[in-house]
Amino acid sequence: MKLYIRYLSVLLKSQMQHKASFFMSLIGQGLTSLTTLIGIVFMFSRFDQVKGFTFSEVLLCFSSVLMAFSLAECFARGFDTFSKMLANGEFDRIMVRPRALMFQVLAQKADFARLGRAIEAAIVFGYAIAKCSVSWTLSKALVLAEMVLCGAAVFSGVFVIYAALSFFTTEGLEFLNIFTDGSREFGRYPLGVYGDTVLRIFTFVVPLALVQYYPLCYILDKGAPDIAPFMPMISLWFLLPCYALWRVGLKHYRSTGS
Repeated sequence: MKLYIRYLSVLLKSQMQHKASFFMSLIGQGLTSLTTLIGIVFMFSRFDQVKGFTFSEVLLCFSSVLMAFSLAECFARGFDTFSKMLANGEFDRIMVRPRALMFQVLAQKADFARLGRAIEAAIVFGYAIAKCSVSWTLSKALVLAEMVLCGAAVFSGVFVIYAALSFFTTEGLEFLNIFTDGSREFGRYPLGVYGDTVLRIFTFVVPLALVQYYPLCYILDKGAPDIAPFMPMISLWFLLPCYALWRVGLKHYRSTGS
């Protein structure tokens, strides 16, 4: 952990060398998600609720998913850009270093400008918590924190899958953006509003519903299953097949010769 923090410190210092560019990128990242937020505002200017969820409840859902995605995109950026690392031969240098490969890829890149979205999400998050008519308990507060942290882990797992498949294709597979950027877009509303098919996909394929829909229903007292408070922690099992696929891809790796 100490070495990882040192890596992050070096990356932050390098990105802060051009402060104006960094803060403009930070603001730009926040503005990209602002359009989605405006879309939600316009939606609720015409309708009082969407399938039983009020404006403040949808904002709580939107902000938790956006914050989780932003954290994953910032700190797991090395896996998201892994195909470039393979193509330019940088991964060959990593392989001869005396550290775990996944750790090196993880620590190789962190894009702190992506936290612009997290800042926006945190502001909306605070507003939604204040406006939601929720009887807060310690259990609900912990589940809300788990939604964000475990959600970041789930999105990071999808980035690992993207990186693992790059071992076979060299170039990244753009269709996986359905499960990264697509999940973020779907996640602006509780997944149950899209119907049973979408809910099943995001429960059993990419377990976003385990860190979004079910725990949200528990917090809002909307008939969640008894296991709902534990679902964010259960979603972490998704990281095991992600790691297994990474190991399979690593065994099949052939240098590009760059």
